[in-house]
Amino acid sequence: MPAEGTAGAFLTSEGVAAGIPRRLLDSGQYLRPFRGVRATSPSVELVDRARDLLPLLRPEAAFSHVTAAQLHELPLSNAIERDDRLHFVLPIDAPRVRRPGTVCHRVLHERSLVEVRGVRVVDLPDVWVDLGELVGRGRPVGLDDLVVVGDAIASRLSSVQPLAASLARRVRPRGKRALVEALLEIRVGSRSPRETLTRVMLTRCGIPEPTLNQAIIGSSGELLGVADLNWEEQRVVGEYQGEEYHSKDDQQAHDEARRTGFERDGRSLLEVWKSDLASTEARRACVLRFAAALGCDRSTLNLANCEPRFFSSHALDLALQRDERWRCRREW
Repeated sequence: MPAEGTAGAFLTSEGVAAGIPRRLLDSGQYLRPFRGVRATSPSVELVDRARDLLPLLRPEAAFSHVTAAQLHELPLSNAIERDDRLHFVLPIDAPRVRRPGTVCHRVLHERSLVEVRGVRVVDLPDVWVDLGELVGRGRPVGLDDLVVVGDAIASRLSSVQPLAASLARRVRPRGKRALVEALLEIRVGSRSPRETLTRVMLTRCGIPEPTLNQAIIGSSGELLGVADLNWEEQRVVGEYQGEEYHSKDDQQAHDEARRTGFERDGRSLLEVWKSDLASTEARRACVLRFAAALGCDRSTLNLANCEPRFFSSHALDLALQRDERWRCRREW
């Protein structure tokens, strides 16, 4: 039991057993984060809310899905971030825990677990596979989201293999087709979601695969900088410029010095801004700009692939088949 005035959450029954009068537990002196739980201080951060739920959970429970991704500080879209419920996993034979603001996932396959800020959390590769359960029409996770999160995890672990191994251990996981397709596009080295989305847009359209965040050494042996995207053979560097950071005067001066260094070394530096990914016309123009710099034949490009991808190829094929069936029925 937490001492009076200290932080902590506990079951109401534990408070009664410790001698705290029920009327005091039901008074305003204690907070009620969940039914059957009392707390001595308000919970502001996600990890504090997670700790408030712990008294209701069995020891083998662990936070998962969106909650685990947030606790691991993975890059998530606004649609995913809007899910502020606490997700957790329990063994398939455990009683389901039901409380408002929580989602209980009873699972058959074991997950690798780690401790994050004092709470048990599903480990990174299994979090990525679990996000496949939230893929589909009307759900928050899309194909590009899986690639962005997968890039972040693979870069932290310095390998894509843990993601592939985690997916292989599951038997028919939800969202498997989207996960398998996303796995093909996940790379080690990306440092931001926008870098990932820029690379994926270019390569889907037929631009050659770049090296990610490579240190560029000039002909005199000096470090010219670290390139977000680098095509060494063509001596072309691509940089995604975040507006909040790269629009500042001091950073612009630094960027101009880097550009000068690259150009003196015989390299082309192509910048990509948020506006370059904001519309179909802008995305196509961006792809064509890189194609011209890299000497790619325009006839080999598929500019239709510059659009962001939410649905997997399998989901799109099913949608086309449904549309065709409905068309045939209307004509009949």
